[in-house]
Amino acid sequence: MGTEKGIADHAHSSTELCEPGVRLYSEALSQGRIPRADIAPAPCLIEMALLHPDPSDPTMMCPVPPSAALAHLLQPITRDIHEKVRRSAALVEALAPLATIASEDPSLSITVLEGKVLIDSALQEAAAAAETEVLTAQPGGHRSPEQIQQGLANGLSAVGRGARLRHIYQHPARYSSPVRDYLKRMPPGQVQVRTMEQTIDRLIIFDQAVAFIPATADRGVALEIRHPALVRYLVQVYEVLWVQATPITEQLQTTPPGTPVTAVQLSIATLLTEGHHDEAVARKLGISIRTCRAHIAKLMHTLGATSRTHLGALLVQSGITERTGK
Repeated sequence: MGTEKGIADHAHSSTELCEPGVRLYSEALSQGRIPRADIAPAPCLIEMALLHPDPSDPTMMCPVPPSAALAHLLQPITRDIHEKVRRSAALVEALAPLATIASEDPSLSITVLEGKVLIDSALQEAAAAAETEVLTAQPGGHRSPEQIQQGLANGLSAVGRGARLRHIYQHPARYSSPVRDYLKRMPPGQVQVRTMEQTIDRLIIFDQAVAFIPATADRGVALEIRHPALVRYLVQVYEVLWVQATPITEQLQTTPPGTPVTAVQLSIATLLTEGHHDEAVARKLGISIRTCRAHIAKLMHTLGATSRTHLGALLVQSGITERTGK
């Protein structure tokens, strides 16, 4: 009876925290952990991944930072979005040849841009017309001086008319001198930058009206998208990534105490257990294949693996990725 009454009293949206939940979470933060029995009135703390079992005492629960809980809860949503983005890109590529045939209404057009000169010209033209906001997602961690100069010119053009800029890079960009130089030269308060381990391919959106995405792997061909439904969808994808990314002004979270690998190695381990090859892992994390393989070698040494197959088995057995909510 007590359990049934507790469940009934606790009824609320799965995206909300009740007052007992907030109180108990505050106690867990202040004390470092809380008895498992005490959280019975607030099962929402478990549902929202805000508590996890204490490895040293199964009767106790430890608090999880809200940012880590949010990343854990958003992961399945992000995977679904990434899959839809990949499917959308394939559909767009398949239908791109028809774009010039059905281009009577410019507001619904998908224009194929071939060649760096034409792509850069279209980006400059869109930047020159931007008045409210420019959103960009850039894979990889290194921006060449030429890319930074072009981005600076386009950004200053948009900012000059009052537009605000938001950029998503991968974590290695935090240590890029050209990126730091770019931020120093932009007007204060007009640019926000966040970084994340993985991101989608290049995406640029101006005023939520026109978007640019690559149409080929070498980025020699791009699509200029003005169809409102497609642009709106790409904006939603961007906002999900933005929530998960870490502001460049904040330090990146380190791995939890007791985790025998670094944060980068943990990311690599997660991707390896998902079946990705070295090249795909390096691309997703914005690092070179050589650096990726160096981290894999350190993983093998740390876990005592004698081969890549043995490493895969040890990663699964160790539960490293599950313990960190990846």
